[in-house]
Amino acid sequence: MPRITKVYTRTGDRGDTALASGRRVPKEHLRVEAYGTVDELNSHIGVALATGVVDELAAPLARIQNDLFHLGSDLCMPEDDDGAVQVPRIEKRHVDFLEALMDRLSDELSPLENFILPGGEAAAAHLHVARTVCRRAERRAIEASREETISNQAIIFLNRLSDALFVMARYQNFKGGGQDVIWNTRL
Repeated sequence: MPRITKVYTRTGDRGDTALASGRRVPKEHLRVEAYGTVDELNSHIGVALATGVVDELAAPLARIQNDLFHLGSDLCMPEDDDGAVQVPRIEKRHVDFLEALMDRLSDELSPLENFILPGGEAAAAHLHVARTVCRRAERRAIEASREETISNQAIIFLNRLSDALFVMARYQNFKGGGQDVIWNTRL
C-alpha cells in the first residue's frame, strides 16, 4: 500500500499522468477517463450514503465503494504492464456479490410494470445519479477496450453495478418511505 506524504506531486502539470505501471499517458487517455469516471461514481455513492440510506443498503454500498477502488486499480494497471506492480483486480466474486445483492433486494420489490424516472427519496435520487455515472464509466471502459486490453471482469462488473444501483434506488424508495416516479407516457 502506498504511503502518501504529499497530495501534490507537480508531475501532472504538463497534462500527463502515470498509470500504476509508471507509464505516462495524457490525462485525457481513454483509460484515465474510465478510472476517473469510476472515481466520480464512488463520490456519488458517498453522497447517497451521507444522505442516509436504509440500513439494508449501508453495508453493501460501503463494500461497493471499496470494490470501486479495486476497479480503479484494475483500470489503472494495463494488463500488458502487469507484473511491474501487483494491484487488486476485479474478479468474478465481485460480480457474484452484486448479483446476489440484487436477487435479495428484488425479492422484496414489486415487479416493474412501467419505466420509472429518477427520483423519489433524496438518497434514491442520488443512487439514480450514481447509476447513470456508472453507465458512463462502463462506456468509457468499453471505449478504452477497443484500443488496449481492459479486463472483461471490470466491464461486466460495471454493467452489473449499474443494474444493482437501479435496484438499490428502488429499494431505498420502498423501505425509506419514498415512491418510484412512474414514467407517464401520456404527457
